[in-house]
Amino acid sequence: MKKIRSALISVFYKDGLEPVIRALSELGVIMYSTGGTQKFIEALGISCIPVEQITNYPSILGGRVKTLHPSVFGGILGRRDNITDEQEMKEFNIPQIDLVIVDLYPFEETVNKFLTAKIPIDSEEAKAAIIEKIDVGGPSMLRAGAKNHRDIVVVPSKDDYPELEKILVERNGETSLEERWNFAAKAFHVCSGYDIAISNYFAGTSHFNPFNAGTKMLRYGENPHQEGYFTGDLGQSFNQLHGKELSYNNLVDVDAAIQVIAEFNETTFAIIKHTNVCGVASRHGILNSWQAALEGDPESAFGGVLVANTEIDLPTAQAINELFFEVLIAPSFSADALTILSTKKNRVLLESKRDAVKTGHTQSRSLLNGMLSQQNDEGSYEKWEESGGRVSTAEEKSDLEFANIVCKHLKSNAIAIVKNKQLIGKGCGQTSRIDALKQAIAKANQFNFDLKGSVLASDAFFPFDDCVKLSHETGIEAFIQPGGSIRDKDSINYCQENKLVMVITGQRHFKH
Repeated sequence: MKKIRSALISVFYKDGLEPVIRALSELGVIMYSTGGTQKFIEALGISCIPVEQITNYPSILGGRVKTLHPSVFGGILGRRDNITDEQEMKEFNIPQIDLVIVDLYPFEETVNKFLTAKIPIDSEEAKAAIIEKIDVGGPSMLRAGAKNHRDIVVVPSKDDYPELEKILVERNGETSLEERWNFAAKAFHVCSGYDIAISNYFAGTSHFNPFNAGTKMLRYGENPHQEGYFTGDLGQSFNQLHGKELSYNNLVDVDAAIQVIAEFNETTFAIIKHTNVCGVASRHGILNSWQAALEGDPESAFGGVLVANTEIDLPTAQAINELFFEVLIAPSFSADALTILSTKKNRVLLESKRDAVKTGHTQSRSLLNGMLSQQNDEGSYEKWEESGGRVSTAEEKSDLEFANIVCKHLKSNAIAIVKNKQLIGKGCGQTSRIDALKQAIAKANQFNFDLKGSVLASDAFFPFDDCVKLSHETGIEAFIQPGGSIRDKDSINYCQENKLVMVITGQRHFKH
Protein backbone atom coordinates (compact mmCIF):
# COMPACT_ATOMS: atom_id res chain seq x y z
CA MET A 1 0.00 0.00 0.00
CA LYS A 2 1.13 3.54 -0.78
CA LYS A 3 -0.02 6.60 1.16
CA ILE A 4 -0.81 9.88 -0.57
CA ARG A 5 1.16 12.69 1.08
CA SER A 6 1.36 15.20 -1.77
CA ALA A 7 -0.78 16.05 -4.78
CA LEU A 8 -0.55 18.07 -7.99
CA ILE A 9 -3.98 19.35 -9.01
CA SER A 10 -4.60 21.16 -12.30
CA VAL A 11 -8.06 20.83 -13.82
CA PHE A 12 -10.23 22.69 -16.32
CA TYR A 13 -13.59 21.65 -14.79
CA LYS A 14 -14.02 22.08 -11.04
CA ASP A 15 -17.30 20.09 -10.82
CA GLY A 16 -17.16 17.63 -7.94
CA LEU A 17 -13.64 18.66 -6.92
CA GLU A 18 -14.50 20.29 -3.58
CA PRO A 19 -15.07 17.06 -1.56
CA VAL A 20 -11.74 15.71 -2.81
CA ILE A 21 -9.90 18.90 -1.86
CA ARG A 22 -11.45 18.89 1.60
CA ALA A 23 -10.58 15.21 2.10
CA LEU A 24 -6.97 15.89 1.05
CA SER A 25 -6.81 18.81 3.45
CA GLU A 26 -8.16 16.67 6.31
CA LEU A 27 -5.30 14.24 5.73
CA GLY A 28 -2.72 17.03 5.68
CA VAL A 29 -1.76 16.31 2.08
CA ILE A 30 0.52 18.97 0.54
CA MET A 31 -1.19 20.38 -2.53
CA TYR A 32 0.47 21.99 -5.55
CA SER A 33 -1.69 23.74 -8.09
CA THR A 34 -1.94 26.13 -11.03
CA GLY A 35 -4.00 29.14 -12.13
CA GLY A 36 -7.74 28.72 -11.81
CA THR A 37 -7.46 25.50 -9.78
CA GLN A 38 -5.21 27.25 -7.26
CA LYS A 39 -7.76 30.05 -6.89
CA PHE A 40 -10.56 27.48 -6.49
CA ILE A 41 -8.69 25.70 -3.68
CA GLU A 42 -7.80 28.93 -1.90
CA ALA A 43 -11.42 30.12 -2.16
CA LEU A 44 -12.32 27.08 -0.03
CA GLY A 45 -10.03 28.43 2.68
CA ILE A 46 -7.45 25.73 2.01
CA SER A 47 -3.82 26.54 1.30
CA CYS A 48 -1.88 25.18 -1.65
CA ILE A 49 1.54 25.80 -3.16
CA PRO A 50 1.66 27.44 -6.60
CA VAL A 51 3.52 25.36 -9.17
CA GLU A 52 5.59 28.48 -9.90
CA GLN A 53 7.14 28.03 -6.47
CA ILE A 54 8.48 24.64 -7.56
CA THR A 55 9.65 25.67 -11.02
CA ASN A 56 10.80 29.21 -10.20
CA TYR A 57 9.08 30.21 -13.46
CA PRO A 58 5.80 32.05 -13.91
CA SER A 59 3.09 30.81 -16.24
CA ILE A 60 4.32 32.06 -19.64
CA LEU A 61 3.29 32.30 -23.27
CA GLY A 62 -0.33 33.00 -22.46
CA GLY A 63 -0.58 29.99 -20.17
CA ARG A 64 0.80 27.55 -22.74
CA VAL A 65 3.73 26.73 -20.44
CA LYS A 66 3.04 26.21 -16.75
CA THR A 67 3.89 22.69 -15.70
CA LEU A 68 6.33 21.66 -18.44
CA HIS A 69 9.38 21.67 -16.20
CA PRO A 70 11.84 19.07 -14.75
CA SER A 71 10.81 19.98 -11.21
CA VAL A 72 7.23 18.96 -11.96
CA PHE A 73 7.88 15.90 -14.08
CA GLY A 74 10.75 14.79 -11.86
CA GLY A 75 8.33 14.82 -8.92
CA ILE A 76 5.91 12.64 -10.89
CA LEU A 77 8.37 10.27 -12.57
CA GLY A 78 10.86 9.83 -9.74
CA ARG A 79 10.98 6.20 -8.62
CA ARG A 80 10.69 5.77 -4.87
CA ASP A 81 12.79 2.61 -4.77
CA ASN A 82 15.58 3.91 -7.01
CA ILE A 83 18.54 5.33 -5.07
CA THR A 84 19.82 7.39 -8.03
CA ASP A 85 16.39 8.95 -8.57
CA GLU A 86 16.10 9.80 -4.88
CA GLN A 87 19.56 11.39 -4.83
CA GLU A 88 18.86 13.48 -7.93
CA MET A 89 15.50 14.64 -6.58
CA LYS A 90 17.21 15.73 -3.38
CA GLU A 91 20.07 17.41 -5.27
CA PHE A 92 17.75 19.46 -7.49
CA ASN A 93 15.18 20.10 -4.76
CA ILE A 94 12.41 18.24 -6.62
CA PRO A 95 9.35 17.53 -4.43
CA GLN A 96 7.84 14.06 -4.42
CA ILE A 97 4.32 13.99 -5.93
CA ASP A 98 2.10 11.04 -4.97
CA LEU A 99 -1.18 12.06 -6.63
CA VAL A 100 -1.85 13.73 -9.98
CA ILE A 101 -5.36 15.09 -10.63
CA VAL A 102 -5.56 16.47 -14.16
CA ASP A 103 -8.32 16.78 -16.72
CA LEU A 104 -7.74 17.95 -20.26
CA TYR A 105 -8.70 21.12 -22.08
CA PRO A 106 -12.15 20.65 -23.67
CA PHE A 107 -11.04 20.05 -27.24
CA GLU A 108 -14.08 18.04 -28.36
CA GLU A 109 -16.49 20.30 -26.49
CA THR A 110 -15.01 23.34 -28.24
CA VAL A 111 -15.45 21.71 -31.64
CA ASN A 112 -19.03 20.85 -30.70
CA LYS A 113 -19.80 24.48 -29.86
CA PHE A 114 -18.89 25.51 -33.40
CA LEU A 115 -20.83 22.59 -34.87
CA THR A 116 -23.89 23.58 -32.84
CA ALA A 117 -23.56 27.20 -33.93
CA LYS A 118 -23.18 25.95 -37.53
CA ILE A 119 -19.84 27.79 -37.84
CA PRO A 120 -17.42 25.91 -40.14
CA ILE A 121 -14.80 24.29 -37.95
CA ASP A 122 -12.16 24.88 -40.59
CA SER A 123 -12.78 28.65 -40.50
CA GLU A 124 -10.03 30.86 -39.07
CA GLU A 125 -12.25 31.81 -36.13
CA ALA A 126 -12.88 28.18 -35.25
CA LYS A 127 -9.33 27.02 -35.81
CA ALA A 128 -7.91 29.67 -33.48
CA ALA A 129 -10.23 28.63 -30.64
CA ILE A 130 -10.02 24.88 -31.24
CA ILE A 131 -6.24 24.69 -31.52
CA GLU A 132 -5.83 26.62 -28.24
CA LYS A 133 -7.80 23.80 -26.62
CA ILE A 134 -5.15 21.23 -27.56
CA ASP A 135 -3.70 20.34 -24.19
CA VAL A 136 0.04 19.68 -24.03
CA GLY A 137 0.99 19.66 -20.36
CA GLY A 138 -2.14 17.80 -19.24
CA PRO A 139 -1.65 14.62 -21.31
CA SER A 140 2.05 14.70 -20.48
CA MET A 141 1.33 14.72 -16.75
CA LEU A 142 -1.29 11.98 -17.11
CA ARG A 143 1.09 9.79 -19.09
CA ALA A 144 3.91 10.42 -16.64
CA GLY A 145 1.71 9.58 -13.65
CA ALA A 146 0.34 6.48 -15.37
CA LYS A 147 3.83 5.33 -16.32
CA ASN A 148 4.94 5.64 -12.70
CA HIS A 149 1.81 3.97 -11.32
CA ARG A 150 3.90 1.82 -8.98
CA ASP A 151 4.27 4.96 -6.89
CA ILE A 152 1.72 7.46 -8.28
CA VAL A 153 -2.08 7.71 -8.25
CA VAL A 154 -3.26 9.42 -11.45
CA VAL A 155 -6.85 10.69 -11.75
CA PRO A 156 -7.73 11.71 -15.34
CA SER A 157 -11.41 12.66 -15.07
CA LYS A 158 -13.98 14.18 -12.74
CA ASP A 159 -15.88 10.89 -13.09
CA ASP A 160 -13.16 9.30 -10.94
CA TYR A 161 -13.45 11.80 -8.07
CA PRO A 162 -15.96 9.70 -6.05
CA GLU A 163 -13.63 6.69 -6.11
CA LEU A 164 -10.68 8.85 -5.04
CA GLU A 165 -12.71 10.50 -2.29
CA LYS A 166 -13.68 7.07 -0.96
CA ILE A 167 -10.01 6.08 -0.78
CA LEU A 168 -9.13 9.30 1.03
CA VAL A 169 -11.97 9.11 3.54
CA GLU A 170 -12.20 5.37 4.21
CA ARG A 171 -8.53 4.39 3.92
CA ASN A 172 -6.72 7.60 4.83
CA GLY A 173 -5.35 7.94 1.32
CA GLU A 174 -3.71 4.51 1.04
CA THR A 175 -3.91 2.81 -2.36
CA SER A 176 -3.07 -0.65 -3.61
CA LEU A 177 -0.99 -1.38 -6.70
CA GLU A 178 -4.12 -2.79 -8.38
CA GLU A 179 -6.00 0.45 -7.80
CA ARG A 180 -3.12 2.52 -9.15
CA TRP A 181 -2.92 0.23 -12.19
CA ASN A 182 -6.64 0.74 -12.87
CA PHE A 183 -6.34 4.52 -12.58
CA ALA A 184 -3.36 4.38 -14.97
CA ALA A 185 -5.38 2.37 -17.49
CA LYS A 186 -8.09 5.03 -17.41
CA ALA A 187 -5.51 7.76 -17.92
CA PHE A 188 -4.10 6.09 -21.03
CA HIS A 189 -7.63 5.61 -22.41
CA VAL A 190 -8.39 9.29 -21.88
CA CYS A 191 -5.15 10.32 -23.56
CA SER A 192 -5.55 7.98 -26.53
CA GLY A 193 -9.13 9.10 -27.21
CA TYR A 194 -8.07 12.73 -26.90
CA ASP A 195 -5.17 12.28 -29.34
CA ILE A 196 -7.29 10.44 -31.89
CA ALA A 197 -9.95 13.18 -31.77
CA ILE A 198 -7.27 15.79 -32.45
CA SER A 199 -5.77 13.64 -35.21
CA ASN A 200 -9.17 13.28 -36.85
CA TYR A 201 -9.68 17.03 -36.73
CA PHE A 202 -6.39 17.69 -38.50
CA ALA A 203 -6.96 14.87 -40.98
CA GLY A 204 -10.21 16.36 -42.22
CA THR A 205 -11.70 19.29 -40.35
CA SER A 206 -14.73 19.59 -42.63
CA HIS A 207 -15.78 16.03 -41.75
CA PHE A 208 -14.70 16.07 -38.12
CA ASN A 209 -16.80 14.20 -35.64
CA PRO A 210 -15.60 13.98 -32.04
CA PHE A 211 -16.88 10.41 -31.78
CA ASN A 212 -14.71 9.09 -34.59
CA ALA A 213 -12.15 7.89 -32.12
CA GLY A 214 -11.66 4.09 -32.17
CA THR A 215 -12.04 2.76 -28.64
CA LYS A 216 -13.62 5.33 -26.36
CA MET A 217 -13.81 5.10 -22.60
CA LEU A 218 -17.31 5.88 -21.33
CA ARG A 219 -18.27 7.51 -18.03
CA TYR A 220 -19.08 4.01 -16.78
CA GLY A 221 -20.95 0.88 -17.83
CA GLU A 222 -24.57 0.02 -17.07
CA ASN A 223 -23.89 0.97 -13.44
CA PRO A 224 -21.35 3.36 -11.87
CA HIS A 225 -19.18 0.55 -10.49
CA GLN A 226 -18.69 -0.95 -13.99
CA GLU A 227 -16.17 0.36 -16.51
CA GLY A 228 -17.54 0.89 -20.02
CA TYR A 229 -16.00 1.31 -23.47
CA PHE A 230 -17.22 1.79 -27.01
CA THR A 231 -15.20 0.49 -29.94
CA GLY A 232 -16.24 1.75 -33.35
CA ASP A 233 -17.18 4.92 -35.20
CA LEU A 234 -20.24 6.66 -33.77
CA GLY A 235 -19.81 9.31 -36.44
CA GLN A 236 -21.24 6.88 -38.99
CA SER A 237 -24.59 7.06 -37.22
CA PHE A 238 -24.91 10.64 -35.96
CA ASN A 239 -23.35 13.99 -35.17
CA GLN A 240 -23.70 15.22 -31.60
CA LEU A 241 -24.90 18.82 -31.66
CA HIS A 242 -25.28 19.44 -27.95
CA GLY A 243 -25.09 17.93 -24.50
CA LYS A 244 -23.00 15.79 -22.22
CA GLU A 245 -20.95 12.77 -23.20
CA LEU A 246 -23.11 9.76 -24.05
CA SER A 247 -23.10 6.99 -21.47
CA TYR A 248 -23.19 3.22 -21.96
CA ASN A 249 -26.95 3.13 -21.33
CA ASN A 250 -27.52 6.14 -23.59
CA LEU A 251 -25.76 4.36 -26.44
CA VAL A 252 -27.77 1.17 -25.95
CA ASP A 253 -31.02 3.16 -26.07
CA VAL A 254 -29.84 5.30 -29.00
CA ASP A 255 -29.15 2.13 -30.98
CA ALA A 256 -32.65 0.83 -30.16
CA ALA A 257 -34.19 4.18 -31.14
CA ILE A 258 -32.39 4.33 -34.48
CA GLN A 259 -33.40 0.74 -35.23
CA VAL A 260 -37.05 1.54 -34.50
CA ILE A 261 -37.37 4.76 -36.46
CA ALA A 262 -35.71 3.22 -39.53
CA GLU A 263 -38.81 1.03 -39.92
CA PHE A 264 -41.16 3.93 -40.73
CA ASN A 265 -41.57 5.99 -43.91
CA GLU A 266 -44.44 8.19 -42.71
CA THR A 267 -43.77 11.05 -40.30
CA THR A 268 -43.21 9.21 -37.02
CA PHE A 269 -42.05 9.94 -33.49
CA ALA A 270 -40.96 7.27 -30.99
CA ILE A 271 -39.98 7.25 -27.34
CA ILE A 272 -37.59 4.60 -26.03
CA LYS A 273 -37.06 3.51 -22.43
CA HIS A 274 -34.56 0.77 -21.56
CA THR A 275 -34.50 -0.26 -25.26
CA ASN A 276 -38.29 -0.79 -25.34
CA VAL A 277 -40.68 1.40 -27.32
CA CYS A 278 -42.93 3.08 -24.76
CA GLY A 279 -44.58 5.49 -27.20
CA VAL A 280 -44.76 5.71 -30.97
CA ALA A 281 -47.16 7.25 -33.46
CA SER A 282 -47.38 8.20 -37.12
CA ARG A 283 -49.33 11.36 -37.89
CA HIS A 284 -49.51 14.23 -40.34
CA GLY A 285 -46.82 16.60 -39.06
CA ILE A 286 -44.06 15.98 -36.53
CA LEU A 287 -45.81 17.88 -33.71
CA ASN A 288 -48.90 15.68 -34.00
CA SER A 289 -46.70 12.58 -34.09
CA TRP A 290 -44.89 13.74 -30.93
CA GLN A 291 -48.13 14.44 -29.07
CA ALA A 292 -49.64 11.07 -30.00
CA ALA A 293 -46.44 9.20 -29.09
CA LEU A 294 -46.32 10.92 -25.68
CA GLU A 295 -50.02 10.20 -25.01
CA GLY A 296 -49.29 6.49 -25.33
CA ASP A 297 -47.38 6.44 -22.04
CA PRO A 298 -46.43 9.88 -20.65
CA GLU A 299 -45.27 8.28 -17.42
CA SER A 300 -42.59 6.08 -19.01
CA ALA A 301 -41.49 8.87 -21.36
CA PHE A 302 -39.87 10.73 -18.45
CA GLY A 303 -36.09 10.42 -18.82
CA GLY A 304 -36.36 8.55 -22.11
CA VAL A 305 -34.65 8.68 -25.49
CA LEU A 306 -36.70 10.42 -28.19
CA VAL A 307 -36.38 9.87 -31.93
CA ALA A 308 -38.04 11.32 -35.03
CA ASN A 309 -37.65 10.67 -38.74
CA THR A 310 -38.18 14.28 -39.89
CA GLU A 311 -36.83 17.67 -38.87
CA ILE A 312 -37.70 19.04 -35.44
CA ASP A 313 -39.33 22.43 -35.96
CA LEU A 314 -39.94 25.24 -33.47
CA PRO A 315 -43.48 24.24 -32.30
CA THR A 316 -42.35 20.66 -31.75
CA ALA A 317 -39.24 21.79 -29.89
CA GLN A 318 -41.35 24.00 -27.64
CA ALA A 319 -43.62 21.05 -26.81
CA ILE A 320 -40.74 18.61 -26.27
CA ASN A 321 -38.87 21.12 -24.11
CA GLU A 322 -41.50 20.71 -21.37
CA LEU A 323 -40.43 17.09 -20.79
CA PHE A 324 -37.30 15.86 -19.04
CA PHE A 325 -35.50 13.52 -21.42
CA GLU A 326 -31.96 12.25 -21.93
CA VAL A 327 -31.49 12.23 -25.71
CA LEU A 328 -33.32 13.51 -28.80
CA ILE A 329 -32.43 12.14 -32.23
CA ALA A 330 -33.61 13.60 -35.54
CA PRO A 331 -32.25 13.98 -39.08
CA SER A 332 -32.19 17.76 -38.60
CA PHE A 333 -33.27 20.61 -36.32
CA SER A 334 -34.43 24.07 -37.32
CA ALA A 335 -32.22 26.86 -35.95
CA ASP A 336 -34.94 28.04 -33.56
CA ALA A 337 -35.62 24.51 -32.37
CA LEU A 338 -31.94 23.93 -31.68
CA THR A 339 -31.73 27.15 -29.68
CA ILE A 340 -34.63 26.15 -27.44
CA LEU A 341 -33.55 22.53 -26.97
CA SER A 342 -29.97 23.58 -26.15
CA THR A 343 -31.01 25.57 -23.08
CA LYS A 344 -30.27 22.57 -20.83
CA LYS A 345 -26.56 21.83 -20.95
CA ASN A 346 -26.72 18.07 -20.30
CA ARG A 347 -29.51 17.31 -22.78
CA VAL A 348 -28.07 15.37 -25.72
CA LEU A 349 -29.13 16.33 -29.25
CA LEU A 350 -28.08 14.01 -32.07
CA GLU A 351 -28.36 14.62 -35.79
CA SER A 352 -28.92 11.17 -37.28
CA LYS A 353 -27.47 10.07 -40.59
CA ARG A 354 -29.40 8.41 -43.38
CA ASP A 355 -27.30 5.23 -43.40
CA ALA A 356 -27.31 4.78 -39.62
CA VAL A 357 -28.95 1.36 -40.06
CA LYS A 358 -27.46 -0.72 -42.84
CA THR A 359 -29.15 -3.68 -44.52
CA GLY A 360 -27.42 -6.95 -43.71
CA HIS A 361 -25.69 -5.48 -40.68
CA THR A 362 -24.55 -8.01 -38.08
CA GLN A 363 -25.33 -7.71 -34.38
CA SER A 364 -22.85 -9.14 -31.88
CA ARG A 365 -22.68 -9.73 -28.14
CA SER A 366 -20.09 -11.41 -25.95
CA LEU A 367 -21.04 -14.22 -23.59
CA LEU A 368 -19.59 -17.39 -22.03
CA ASN A 369 -16.06 -16.22 -22.90
CA GLY A 370 -17.06 -16.15 -26.55
CA MET A 371 -19.06 -14.19 -29.09
CA LEU A 372 -22.53 -14.50 -30.62
CA SER A 373 -23.41 -12.74 -33.85
CA GLN A 374 -26.47 -12.61 -36.06
CA GLN A 375 -27.97 -10.66 -38.93
CA ASN A 376 -30.32 -7.82 -38.05
CA ASP A 377 -34.00 -8.77 -37.72
CA GLU A 378 -35.04 -7.31 -41.07
CA GLY A 379 -38.53 -7.28 -42.51
CA SER A 380 -41.82 -7.52 -40.71
CA TYR A 381 -43.67 -10.51 -42.12
CA GLU A 382 -42.93 -13.39 -44.49
CA LYS A 383 -46.54 -13.89 -45.57
CA TRP A 384 -49.92 -12.29 -44.92
CA GLU A 385 -52.33 -15.12 -44.29
CA GLU A 386 -55.83 -14.03 -43.24
CA SER A 387 -56.94 -16.99 -41.10
CA GLY A 388 -59.67 -15.50 -38.92
CA GLY A 389 -63.44 -15.16 -39.18
CA ARG A 390 -63.18 -12.19 -41.54
CA VAL A 391 -60.62 -10.26 -43.60
CA SER A 392 -59.01 -7.16 -42.12
CA THR A 393 -60.28 -3.77 -43.26
CA ALA A 394 -57.87 -1.27 -44.82
CA GLU A 395 -57.61 0.59 -41.48
CA GLU A 396 -57.05 -2.62 -39.55
CA LYS A 397 -54.39 -3.81 -41.98
CA SER A 398 -52.55 -0.51 -41.63
CA ASP A 399 -52.66 -0.76 -37.85
CA LEU A 400 -51.69 -4.46 -37.88
CA GLU A 401 -48.61 -3.67 -39.96
CA PHE A 402 -47.74 -0.84 -37.58
CA ALA A 403 -48.26 -3.02 -34.49
CA ASN A 404 -46.17 -5.84 -35.90
CA ILE A 405 -43.23 -3.46 -36.42
CA VAL A 406 -43.56 -2.03 -32.91
CA CYS A 407 -43.81 -5.49 -31.35
CA LYS A 408 -40.56 -6.46 -33.04
CA HIS A 409 -38.81 -3.75 -30.99
CA LEU A 410 -40.14 -4.84 -27.59
CA LYS A 411 -38.35 -7.33 -25.36
CA SER A 412 -39.90 -10.82 -25.43
CA ASN A 413 -42.44 -11.93 -24.49
CA ALA A 414 -44.01 -8.95 -26.21
CA ILE A 415 -47.49 -7.66 -27.00
CA ALA A 416 -48.30 -4.37 -28.77
CA ILE A 417 -51.78 -2.84 -28.92
CA VAL A 418 -52.27 -0.18 -31.60
CA LYS A 419 -55.09 2.08 -32.67
CA ASN A 420 -54.90 4.58 -35.52
CA LYS A 421 -51.12 4.11 -35.82
CA GLN A 422 -50.58 4.94 -32.17
CA LEU A 423 -49.16 2.56 -29.59
CA ILE A 424 -51.71 2.57 -26.77
CA GLY A 425 -50.60 -0.47 -24.75
CA LYS A 426 -47.57 -2.72 -24.58
CA GLY A 427 -46.33 -5.64 -22.54
CA CYS A 428 -42.67 -6.56 -22.71
CA GLY A 429 -40.05 -8.72 -21.04
CA GLN A 430 -42.63 -10.99 -19.44
CA THR A 431 -42.13 -14.69 -18.77
CA SER A 432 -45.54 -15.63 -20.16
CA ARG A 433 -47.52 -14.24 -23.08
CA ILE A 434 -50.70 -13.83 -21.06
CA ASP A 435 -48.77 -11.70 -18.55
CA ALA A 436 -47.45 -9.55 -21.41
CA LEU A 437 -51.06 -9.10 -22.61
CA LYS A 438 -52.31 -8.20 -19.13
CA GLN A 439 -49.54 -5.63 -18.84
CA ALA A 440 -50.45 -4.15 -22.23
CA ILE A 441 -54.14 -3.90 -21.34
CA ALA A 442 -53.31 -2.36 -17.95
CA LYS A 443 -51.15 0.29 -19.64
CA ALA A 444 -53.92 1.17 -22.08
CA ASN A 445 -56.45 1.41 -19.26
CA GLN A 446 -54.05 3.50 -17.15
CA PHE A 447 -54.18 6.26 -19.74
CA ASN A 448 -57.89 5.86 -20.53
CA PHE A 449 -57.64 4.46 -24.04
CA ASP A 450 -60.71 2.80 -25.52
CA LEU A 451 -59.55 -0.61 -26.75
CA LYS A 452 -62.58 -1.14 -28.97
CA GLY A 453 -61.41 -1.20 -32.58
CA SER A 454 -57.73 -1.58 -31.67
CA VAL A 455 -55.43 -4.32 -32.99
CA LEU A 456 -52.88 -6.55 -31.29
CA ALA A 457 -49.50 -7.93 -32.34
CA SER A 458 -47.56 -10.72 -30.70
CA ASP A 459 -43.86 -11.31 -31.29
CA ALA A 460 -44.36 -15.10 -31.21
CA PHE A 461 -47.21 -17.60 -31.49
CA PHE A 462 -50.13 -17.89 -29.09
CA PRO A 463 -49.62 -21.20 -27.24
CA PHE A 464 -53.26 -21.17 -26.09
CA ASP A 465 -56.44 -19.28 -26.95
CA ASP A 466 -56.42 -17.38 -23.64
CA CYS A 467 -54.81 -14.28 -25.19
CA VAL A 468 -57.37 -13.85 -27.96
CA LYS A 469 -60.24 -14.49 -25.53
CA LEU A 470 -59.06 -11.89 -23.01
CA SER A 471 -58.28 -9.40 -25.80
CA HIS A 472 -61.71 -9.86 -27.35
CA GLU A 473 -63.35 -9.13 -23.99
CA THR A 474 -61.65 -5.70 -24.00
CA GLY A 475 -62.81 -4.81 -27.53
CA ILE A 476 -59.77 -5.87 -29.61
CA GLU A 477 -60.92 -7.46 -32.87
CA ALA A 478 -57.80 -8.00 -34.98
CA PHE A 479 -54.61 -9.97 -34.30
CA ILE A 480 -51.27 -10.53 -36.00
CA GLN A 481 -48.82 -13.22 -34.98
CA PRO A 482 -46.27 -15.53 -36.64
CA GLY A 483 -48.07 -18.81 -35.92
CA GLY A 484 -46.16 -22.04 -35.49
CA SER A 485 -47.74 -23.49 -32.36
CA ILE A 486 -49.09 -27.01 -32.36
CA ARG A 487 -52.21 -25.36 -30.92
CA ASP A 488 -52.54 -22.56 -33.50
CA LYS A 489 -56.02 -23.85 -34.27
CA ASP A 490 -57.27 -22.95 -30.79
CA SER A 491 -56.75 -19.23 -31.40
CA ILE A 492 -57.71 -19.39 -35.08
CA ASN A 493 -60.96 -21.25 -34.32
CA TYR A 494 -61.92 -18.68 -31.66
CA CYS A 495 -61.36 -15.85 -34.17
CA GLN A 496 -63.35 -17.67 -36.83
CA GLU A 497 -66.25 -18.31 -34.46
CA ASN A 498 -66.33 -14.68 -33.30
CA LYS A 499 -65.71 -12.96 -36.68
CA LEU A 500 -62.30 -11.65 -35.58
CA VAL A 501 -59.27 -10.95 -37.78
CA MET A 502 -56.29 -13.29 -37.39
CA VAL A 503 -53.23 -12.68 -39.59
CA ILE A 504 -50.46 -15.30 -39.66
CA THR A 505 -47.08 -13.91 -40.78
CA GLY A 506 -44.71 -16.86 -40.58
CA GLN A 507 -41.99 -14.61 -39.14
CA ARG A 508 -41.20 -14.56 -35.42
CA HIS A 509 -39.61 -11.50 -33.79
CA PHE A 510 -38.02 -12.59 -30.51
CA LYS A 511 -35.85 -9.93 -28.88
CA HIS A 512 -33.77 -11.12 -25.93
